[in-house]
Amino acid sequence: MSTRPPIQQNPDIRFLGKLLGDVIREHGGDRLFERTEHIRSASINRHRGGDLVDLELDQLSLDETLAFVRGFGLFSMLANLAEDRDGIMSESGLDFAQAVERLDAHGVKRSEIVDLLAGSLIVPVLTAHPTEVRRKSVIDHRTRIADLMKVRDAELAAGRDTGATEDAILRQIALLWRTRTLRRDRLYVTDEVNNALDFLGGVFLPVLPELYRQWEETLGDRPASFLRLGSWIGGDRDGNPNVTAESLRYALGHGAETVLGFYLEEVHKLGAELSISSELAAIEPDIITLADASGDGSPHRADEPYRRALIGIYGRLAATYAEICGKAPPRLPMNDQPAYDHPDAFEHDLRTIARSLEKLGGETLASNGALGKLIRAVKTFGFHLATLDLRQNSSVHERVVAELLAKSGVEADYLALDEDARVALLRSELSGQRPLRTPWAEYSEETLNELAIIDAAAEAHSQFGAACISQYIVSMAETVSDLLEVHVLLREVGLYQPGDTPKCDIMSVPLFETIGDLENAPGVMKAYFGLPEIAAITSQRGAQEVMIGYSDSNKDGGYLTSSWMLARASEALAPVFAEAGVTMQLFHGRGGSVGRGGGSAFEAIRGQPPGTVNGRIRITEQGEVIAAKFGTPETAAANLEAMASASVLATLEPERVASEDYARFAKALDTISDNAFNAYRDLVYGTPKFVDFFRQMTPIAEIATLKIGSRPASRKASDAIEDLRAIPWVFSWSQARVMLPGWYGVGHALGQFEDKDLLREMATTWPFFKNVLANMEMVLAKSDMAIAAEYVQLVEDQDMAKSVFARIDEGWQQTHDALLDATGQTFLLEKNPKLDASIRLRLPYIEPLNLLQLELLKHHRAGEEDERIAEGIKLSINAIATALRNSG
Repeated sequence: MSTRPPIQQNPDIRFLGKLLGDVIREHGGDRLFERTEHIRSASINRHRGGDLVDLELDQLSLDETLAFVRGFGLFSMLANLAEDRDGIMSESGLDFAQAVERLDAHGVKRSEIVDLLAGSLIVPVLTAHPTEVRRKSVIDHRTRIADLMKVRDAELAAGRDTGATEDAILRQIALLWRTRTLRRDRLYVTDEVNNALDFLGGVFLPVLPELYRQWEETLGDRPASFLRLGSWIGGDRDGNPNVTAESLRYALGHGAETVLGFYLEEVHKLGAELSISSELAAIEPDIITLADASGDGSPHRADEPYRRALIGIYGRLAATYAEICGKAPPRLPMNDQPAYDHPDAFEHDLRTIARSLEKLGGETLASNGALGKLIRAVKTFGFHLATLDLRQNSSVHERVVAELLAKSGVEADYLALDEDARVALLRSELSGQRPLRTPWAEYSEETLNELAIIDAAAEAHSQFGAACISQYIVSMAETVSDLLEVHVLLREVGLYQPGDTPKCDIMSVPLFETIGDLENAPGVMKAYFGLPEIAAITSQRGAQEVMIGYSDSNKDGGYLTSSWMLARASEALAPVFAEAGVTMQLFHGRGGSVGRGGGSAFEAIRGQPPGTVNGRIRITEQGEVIAAKFGTPETAAANLEAMASASVLATLEPERVASEDYARFAKALDTISDNAFNAYRDLVYGTPKFVDFFRQMTPIAEIATLKIGSRPASRKASDAIEDLRAIPWVFSWSQARVMLPGWYGVGHALGQFEDKDLLREMATTWPFFKNVLANMEMVLAKSDMAIAAEYVQLVEDQDMAKSVFARIDEGWQQTHDALLDATGQTFLLEKNPKLDASIRLRLPYIEPLNLLQLELLKHHRAGEEDERIAEGIKLSINAIATALRNSG
């Protein structure tokens, strides 16, 4: 029997916690400090098995409650910062150099890796899904503290006095204490765009070129720019009426402004650096040509052709900035120059300078410094920074296309047609040039909005280049017609061109979300590839993307079935793509929480079925996970490298499970998945009044009032779970410490499976199953059925509530026991001591927050109107989410 080790507190947490205590005493007063200390020490003592000392929460006034919640929330945020510095939340796994070494050991040559990367595409896609509860001002103060902690590290290492730096950290914590935690107004799409640009411009732009430099050294060759950036922010209008053509233009325009501003600054720095004189070095004719074209006649630079060439390049880039962004650049050029019509032309000029410098001084001058990184940045980010996806629900497309067809004189009622008739009609329209839109017809607001979006997309292609928008995601895709409808809309603006060899400039991407859709996905794609016009388009493109959704499949079928059906769908799609001669590109719609696909991306990618990665994968990153994974250059580099390493390993590493073993494991998991699905569906969809239980037990209604995103909580004006978005579904269960979407049904299914030795073998040797259990184990460790039982008191029908909760409680225990048995552990996270310590450290800080939230909810739901009650509930939601991390 293993003994749980004592928690070894991170010294940074101890240091930052002490400073926070000093701030609370100074700014909140001795009484608040003493009350906070009593609650903190009493809660810690309870969690360490000591005496059950009364937390005395009922002695806090409303004002003290708000201050206490803010204090514990700030402690959790500072603890997260310390853990990020310690690498606890960075992706586990191998960095790129280690991955290459592992492949070397398997006989995979580095040239084979370079060849793979030439056709690879790996993309983290930032989305605005609302699970980031912190204001940007709070995140900014956190970033400053992180930067100051690095300064303190250097001072400690050098034996220097740290007093001034520690005073600066104390000031930042004091500012945090005085900074409003909650947003007063709901975020607009433009706010979400600007928040994303802080990461895209401030972190990714400098980090990715440096990573590529390291990868070049590792490979001994220059790989293609296989890792790029994507975004949904400003283009994802599925259920979000606030995303419009204007938000699309705003997102793309400000992305271009960010990246072009970065390039201008880098070219300016190069001009200051490259002071090479023609009197001291032989100058290539190409450099003389660039210098003469600059129009710079200053006698001070007459012998400095590189500077003159860069003045000309700066002038052209400044003209590009003015043309694309519609305003003058931050630093004006010396004279007027023609704008670059494409980033390739800009890159060509930079490479001309690099080639000349190589002849002068090898790669030291040319490609290992700022110039080499700038060239890589241009190749990676173009003039658009990040590819912006369009996304809309298939039902919207159906209605819009039906209206366009009807107003254009087509007699058939499109919505009344069966699938075969729809496909035939859409193909007929796609074969010709006849536009469906007419200026003499009046259209619904929905149709006008959708047409405005595709008009803006066509403008964007002309203004920023085709790479700015290359995917159009079709949510709730179920049929071939769902994909063809997008082509019909794109044809209206010239982005689909009919003919003997049709072309489409934006890929129509199905998003298979429910369990049923995942099962039907191979049949849909087989029929889609069977259409001659689609075969022609995919032949030109070489690859076709399919998106698989974790969130709705989990809400539909539970954690285990969702995870397994996603893998099964990927596996079943592979031969369909192979038969069509098309490279499969999977897009994983993962969220932050385990219930929405969260967990280690490294392990998730490596655990994909053989033949499904192919060096091409896109993965959504959203909400609080963006700041956690990409908030600093160090964490961003670690997580991007893990994503690249996992993709290369998943494609080139020999199969980690023998085919005969996989067949046994898959057969077993089919059975387990079916039983888990039935147990989950029986509880969530088969239990009378379960919706009432969920909506009254959890703070779902209060979460809907948080100003954390531009999108409504439900797709429709409905209380049904089917219509509720997956984020508030998961977020609500997390707040009540049940975490139900991350485990329910699994214990029942594992308990029913008789061959326990096989389960243990699967948990030990099968990467996919091992990863599924590891993610679930983290969720179980963060849940607390004793606290959850307190939330049950909020339900009006107590007999029903106790009956439903008894099933949930029993299910948790079954899952807990089955997991320990399968993994050979005596307590949760026994084999992951760092994560175990991290969770156990913060549990004593979460319990009082939950108990205070409960009391505030009771007062609020009893009709008390003191605005401090509503404020306290929102603060508690914020603080609990911060403490739990990946909870949305």
